Amino acid sequence: MSDELEEVRDFWNRVAGDWRTQVGEHGDSNRRLNSDPVLWKFAGDVSGLTVLDAGCGTGYLSAKLRDCGALVTGIDFSERMIGIARADHPDMDFRVDSCSDLATIDDAHFDMVIANYVLMDTPDLRSAMEAFHRVLKPDGVAVLVFSHPCFPQGRATTSETGEETSYYWSFPYFEPRKVTDPPWAHFRSAFIWFHRPLSDYWKAFTAAGFGVVDFEEPRISPDRYHLAENEKRLHSGKTRPFSVAFKLQKHAPNTR
Repeated sequence: MSDELEEVRDFWNRVAGDWRTQVGEHGDSNRRLNSDPVLWKFAGDVSGLTVLDAGCGTGYLSAKLRDCGALVTGIDFSERMIGIARADHPDMDFRVDSCSDLATIDDAHFDMVIANYVLMDTPDLRSAMEAFHRVLKPDGVAVLVFSHPCFPQGRATTSETGEETSYYWSFPYFEPRKVTDPPWAHFRSAFIWFHRPLSDYWKAFTAAGFGVVDFEEPRISPDRYHLAENEKRLHSGKTRPFSVAFKLQKHAPNTR
């Protein structure tokens, strides 16, 4: 394991308990209000499908996929995350594995790969996309949601009225790099993530052999307005781009 991957794994091991508190059984507020509807729209009917929850964390999404009839395997490179997932859902298949290797997964095994807020935390994006492609069946689908690389929320300031939001960069946007942000909410450790311009993601997807089927910048929809805890949260969901979502498809080999 590379030093960088080991550093990130150690970080997630340290915050695994805090992360369990953050996402709970239904995901955090951003997921519930903004991105989950897009994720489920892109995934469609998962009943009977083999699904890999790549970077499953403490397993809340794996359980929801299972409840929808999917045959789910969850992987995460954090042993503590997997320990929590197994304790919460002892009847499910959770494995310690890295998205950039998927060493425990056979080729062409899954109908679908879902990576929900994972790719910005992955040091080796290209290897992860190649691994996703390898474990998918021909014509298999990948649903990828990750923090919006153009608008980093950890580097945003909002006016007192909430009407104005500013994003700042201390480095060139087009320069990929590891970033460390201060702790937030109830977390006590600084967050490690990897900035890449949006075009780098697109290039990694196509280089691995995927076609882009759909793309969205999730935002709160009117039918979810009532779920916002307060007016500030509602306004943020309407106006701030927290994430991006891609639906990709693995091209079947040409047999002609």
